[in-house]
Amino acid sequence: MLRLAALLVLFVVFRLFLGLPWFQVIPALLIFYLGSGGWRFLRLIVKTSKRDLVTGCIVLATRLKVWWYVRQKYTIPKLFQETVRRHPEKPALVFQGTDETWTFRELDEYSNRVANYLYGQGFRSGDVLALFMESRNRFVGLWLGMAKIGVEAALINTNVRQEALIHCVNISRSKAVVFGGELATAMQEVHSSLGKSTRLFCSGECKAENVPPGTEYLDPLIEKASCNPPEPSPKGFLDKLFYIYTSGTTGLPKAAIIVHCRYFRMASLVYNGFRMTPDDVIYDCLPLYHAAGNIVGVGQCLLQGMTVVIRKKFSASQFWEDCVKYNCTANQETCGGASRDPWVTISS
Repeated sequence: MLRLAALLVLFVVFRLFLGLPWFQVIPALLIFYLGSGGWRFLRLIVKTSKRDLVTGCIVLATRLKVWWYVRQKYTIPKLFQETVRRHPEKPALVFQGTDETWTFRELDEYSNRVANYLYGQGFRSGDVLALFMESRNRFVGLWLGMAKIGVEAALINTNVRQEALIHCVNISRSKAVVFGGELATAMQEVHSSLGKSTRLFCSGECKAENVPPGTEYLDPLIEKASCNPPEPSPKGFLDKLFYIYTSGTTGLPKAAIIVHCRYFRMASLVYNGFRMTPDDVIYDCLPLYHAAGNIVGVGQCLLQGMTVVIRKKFSASQFWEDCVKYNCTANQETCGGASRDPWVTISS
C-alpha cells in the first residue's frame, strides 16, 4: 500500500505539477517500482509476519509484567523467592572450575546469610559495596544477598588495575570492597589510595601475606550468620539493583545503572525470544561483571529456574567439551524445528 501510494504521489508530481510527458513519467515510475523491491516487498511481509507477530506478543507480555511488578513493588530477590519455591532442590548454579553445585535452596540460604551479616554490620538500603571477584557461584550469592537488603553492588571488571580500580571504587561511593583472594595483589596496590573508612573483605583463598592490612575474611563471617530471610528491602522494581562498568577503552570506566525492571526485561526477552524452558541448561562462559553473563545468563537461573553452568574464563578449546559434560541444552524450536533435539544455548 505504501509503494502504491508513493507511485500515485510521484505520478501527480511528475504529470500534473511538473507537466512531464507520458514517455518520461512511465519509465520513472517503473524504475522506482523495481528499485524499491516490487512485489517482493509484499512477499517479505507475508514471510516475516509470523516472526514479527510472535516478537510483538513477547514484547507486549513483558511490558505488561513490568507494569504489574512496578505496581506491586516487586524486586529481583522477590521474584527469585518464587523460583526457589518452585525448584528448591534443583541445581541452580554449577561452577565448572570445581564442579561445585548449589541448589536453589542453597543459593537462597547463602544469599540470606550475606544479607543478614551485612545488615548486622550496619549496611542499609542505598549503600554501595564494590564486588571485585572472578566468576563463580559465590559471586551470584554475594550480589543477590546485597540486593535482598537493598544494598547495591558495583560489579568491577577483574582486569582493571591501579588508577582504574581506584576510580571504579570511588565513583560508586562504595563503603566496602569485597574481593576474591585471586585479586588480593591488585587490592594491595591500591588500598592506601582508598578512603580510610572503606572496609575490605576477602572471599575465597586469602593468604595473610597477600591481602592488604585490615582486611576481614568474609567467608567464616557469612557462615556464622543466620540463613533466615532478612527484613525485605524497601526498594521497588524501578530502583537500583547494581552497577556495571564500561570497559574504559575511551577513558576511565563509567558506571551504568541497572535497575530491577531492566534486569527482568533483558533476561525475560531472551528467555521468551529463544523459547527456553526451565529444563534447559545454560553454559555461561562470559564474565559475571558484565550484562551478558550476569543478566542474560544468570538471569535465567534466578527468574526462570534454569540451571546455569558458570565458567571462570572463556576457553575455545574446552567449549564443546564443557557443553557435553554438563548437558547444556535448549529447545530446537528456536531454530524453527519441532523436535527437542539438544543444541547449545550461549548466554551472549
